[in-house]
Amino acid sequence: MFEGFRTFDIACGDINIHGRIGGSGPPLLLLHGHPQSHVIWHRLAEPLASRFTVVATDLRGYGDSSKPPGEPDHANYSKRAMAEDQVAVMRELGFERFLLCGHDRGGRVAHRLVMDHPDRVDKLMLLDIAPTLAMYEQTDRTFATAYFHWFFLIQPSPLPETLIETSPNDYITRTMGGRHASLDAFDPAAIAEYQRCLAQPGAAHALCEDYRASSAIDLEHDRADREAGRRIACPVSVLWGKHGIIERCFDPLAEWRAVAERVEGEALPCGHYIPEEAPEALLDRINRFMTHA
Repeated sequence: MFEGFRTFDIACGDINIHGRIGGSGPPLLLLHGHPQSHVIWHRLAEPLASRFTVVATDLRGYGDSSKPPGEPDHANYSKRAMAEDQVAVMRELGFERFLLCGHDRGGRVAHRLVMDHPDRVDKLMLLDIAPTLAMYEQTDRTFATAYFHWFFLIQPSPLPETLIETSPNDYITRTMGGRHASLDAFDPAAIAEYQRCLAQPGAAHALCEDYRASSAIDLEHDRADREAGRRIACPVSVLWGKHGIIERCFDPLAEWRAVAERVEGEALPCGHYIPEEAPEALLDRINRFMTHA
């Protein structure tokens, strides 16, 4: 995996962000989702590196990045704080402006990043999410059943942490394997990496804090944007899985057009984990969208 890439650990205030960088060309930052790490990009990183300088990081609380204890209001796991980490990483690597692609939780960090730092991102791609505020406001039985983890992980500490820490390996395989593609879509080496990372001290707590922040302080930030009329200014491409819950429960293009100026997108023939289920289709869409003037 990631042949020709080098790893890095960059200090962002009092935490470190781990990642890899490789290739040449315009800088492209890739942000992963739950319950994974930057390894989700292992089928895309090398081909993308022929056109882009690819930066793939572990979000705060995930992979081999720092996992600080959560604050009472969960602010240090807000998408605002996590976006600040990524801006600092890119600045340290020498990139004041960059292209951005985020899957799942990484997409939520990416959304906040372009709102708080509109001068940093030239183009944004979001994978299999609708805006967080829209998803909470439109929650119904179908969504809550399929995305039960949204409501399990926000329970007060230490209940969800204790249950996850009982068997982090099972949490990975049952969470990821219980969706459209089953575990067959994933490289066993990638699954083993996700399991290794979730077994680290503090990892289960950090994962929960990410979701606690999204159900609390992140919604405050999103509502403030809506009330002020702030919208995403850069071009946005939204992709989602034809066989996923976003397709079933939401209108992704309509929801993103409500918060962004210029939005295109489509469903891909896969489930939630687009980078691992449909890497060739995603590679084609990234190349086309990110390089088209």
